[in-house]
Amino acid sequence: MGDYLLILLIPLVVSVLLANEAGITVDLSKQLHKVSPLLWGIFFEEINHAGEGGIYAELVRNRDFEEGDTPIGWMLVKEGEAEGKIKVDNSHPLNSNNPRALKIEVKRLGRGRIGVANAGYWGMKIEKGKLYDLSLYARCNAGYRGDILVSLEHPSGITLAQSRIEGIDVNWKRFNIVLHASDSCSSARLVIYAVSPGVLWLDVVSLMPRDRWKGLPFRPDLMQMLADLKPSFVRFPGGCFVEGERLDHALRWRNTIGDIAERPGRWCIWGYRTTEGLGLHEYLQMCEALGAEPILVVNCGMSHQEIAPIDKMDEWIEDALAAIEYAIGPQDSKWGSLRAKNGHPQPFKLKYVEIGNENFGPAYEERYALFYEAIKKRYPKLELIANVPVKSAPMDIVDEHYYNSAEWFIANANRYDNYNRKGPRIFVGEYAVTQNCGKGNLRAAIGEAAFMTGLERNSDIVIMASYAPLFVNVYDRRWNPDLICFDNANVYGTPSYYVQKMFSENRGDFVLPVEVQFEEKATSLAGAIGLGTWLTQAEYKDIKVFKGDELVFSEDFAEGLASWRIVRGEWQVGKGVLQQLSGEPDVRIVVGDREWSDYTISLKARKIGGAEGFLIMFAVRDDNNWFWWNIGGWGNSHHAIERCIGGNKSIVGQMVPGSVETGKWYDIKIELSGNRIRCYLDGKLIHDVAVKPPSPILASATKRKTSGEIFLKVVNTSSEWQNVNFRLMNGDLEKRGEVELLTGNSPDDENSFSQPQKVAPVSIEIENVGEDFSYTLPPYSLAIFKFRQRK
Repeated sequence: MGDYLLILLIPLVVSVLLANEAGITVDLSKQLHKVSPLLWGIFFEEINHAGEGGIYAELVRNRDFEEGDTPIGWMLVKEGEAEGKIKVDNSHPLNSNNPRALKIEVKRLGRGRIGVANAGYWGMKIEKGKLYDLSLYARCNAGYRGDILVSLEHPSGITLAQSRIEGIDVNWKRFNIVLHASDSCSSARLVIYAVSPGVLWLDVVSLMPRDRWKGLPFRPDLMQMLADLKPSFVRFPGGCFVEGERLDHALRWRNTIGDIAERPGRWCIWGYRTTEGLGLHEYLQMCEALGAEPILVVNCGMSHQEIAPIDKMDEWIEDALAAIEYAIGPQDSKWGSLRAKNGHPQPFKLKYVEIGNENFGPAYEERYALFYEAIKKRYPKLELIANVPVKSAPMDIVDEHYYNSAEWFIANANRYDNYNRKGPRIFVGEYAVTQNCGKGNLRAAIGEAAFMTGLERNSDIVIMASYAPLFVNVYDRRWNPDLICFDNANVYGTPSYYVQKMFSENRGDFVLPVEVQFEEKATSLAGAIGLGTWLTQAEYKDIKVFKGDELVFSEDFAEGLASWRIVRGEWQVGKGVLQQLSGEPDVRIVVGDREWSDYTISLKARKIGGAEGFLIMFAVRDDNNWFWWNIGGWGNSHHAIERCIGGNKSIVGQMVPGSVETGKWYDIKIELSGNRIRCYLDGKLIHDVAVKPPSPILASATKRKTSGEIFLKVVNTSSEWQNVNFRLMNGDLEKRGEVELLTGNSPDDENSFSQPQKVAPVSIEIENVGEDFSYTLPPYSLAIFKFRQRK
């Protein structure tokens, strides 16, 4: 953080001389609509060891020995004359859900000792003076005589804590002891020593620090990072974790409750096994302790590779209903009584359930309807969330996910301005800048902040939003970037973490109208051309490109496709006609110079089969950045210009009703002049659109009703200083205000364990606030201005 304090101390008079000019007008007397009280929340997924080896306080890896047929995470420890071996054994299972145990065969001790060690998840953090609760199941054969010696040790073998377990016999028993650490070590291990020749079996070996977050089984420093975000909701536990790669790895909520020794665990799609010690009850406890609404995600019988047959859906629906009943059912219900038995007699809060995760297509349509009907029949007040728009049943809320570049998020800050307010409400359940973002840099955070101003301005329809993923153990980074980074002993937030925190902490109750004025010269659209189809077969011919009266490109396909580059599809030439024969979506072929500008494309096109019409590409920069005219798209119902930035499309201008007939040749013409696009179909002008460059300044404003506080969030997405002239109309403000500012020396700046707050907000007092004042924003910055109206 100190790295950019010098920037903040540069006299404003100097920076104003160097800055561009922008204006922001806020009418303090008008309240557009309420801010959704649930707007800013968090999404927890078991990924990157976020749970196992993360917020779940268990220190032992593979505590139940179910990770495989070898003792993963465990090693044999031998000293002196001791001899023996270890293996995973299923001859005497603890129970049917936990068939494997660790078998320790001690042949001799002599002048030595033998045991097993577990270093947890890349080392155990043990702190001097702290207590650690150990529980385990043990049994032995008749030849074993003695106890078990349990130690916490430094890797060098120095003992940090030690205790003895007595009373082991041939039957499985559970034992509990407390270990008191005499010293600290961040790379410690648990060691269990045998004291006699013979055979010893161990199972469900659990070690947890007594110092846990609010007495719950959570790691305190990581949970405090969540608590500091002040989340309004928690969506859990995924994500792809819900689906699994196959159905036998899919989430079954009923397997995650009760005694940890009875939980079967399962393979996580992100490449490791979970004990599911972090289960339904624990998630609900987490939400309750955070004061956040739980959003329960249930599997709808769909995994990444398999889909449950429709006649087998009852078991999946019943699993969802059981989870809901566990959460909110009365104490005398089957699952409500189990909740009470587990220590929570009163129902938890639960108002929202999401049916599936990122599922779509006909199979999802069918299954969504079954789940919707079953859940609403039993719990009519629950609000149900669909993964995508569906027609098979009503939608209370639709979950939309975005992973893209900072440029895409900036360009889509106004995405929800024109959304249909009569349709379902929107939950932006996952979003993050994932391109050119380092491991979470300032550039990414500012792109997300720009997008979030649009979410806040449109919080009448966007009722919830959450960044994803939440956590990464730096030793197992399966996804990048992530909001919070940790190892076994330390934690820090990325710049994106502080953006989320700033937005969440500075919430108003009502959205105020904001107008941003910024004049920037429009640049000409430039790029190559291309053709495409979507679920359609088509033919193209007579393709020409003119620049004024000059013909710069003409194609009769005499040399086949030599000058074209196929992106996707089945393209072939026959009798001077280019044919696309694939029925796939998003089929493309491109040609030309990416420096072309101010040109006109003309061609003829004919649909020969399929569901839609034609895609005529222009201003093609690369495979992820282009425009196309979608003729007869959306089920052959509309025409529209679409722009793709960073691989994601959005509509430019307005959609126009229209369709394409099979077998008919159409004359198509697209004119590019500067930033203006004109599209003609059979000589008729269909679209006339000017593409405005996105403003580098984005803003939103809210007001807190009870205190009269005004929160004005302003994002400078550019690489230049921006002098902003503010006009705060129709409000008598106190003269002194505050700005909370997040910026850095470079858009590539990142936080780290050694510099955890290299990019973090600082607060600055501002004087002489009035209806009109100016402030100069640093490059790549988020500023939250806080004013208070006089009473």
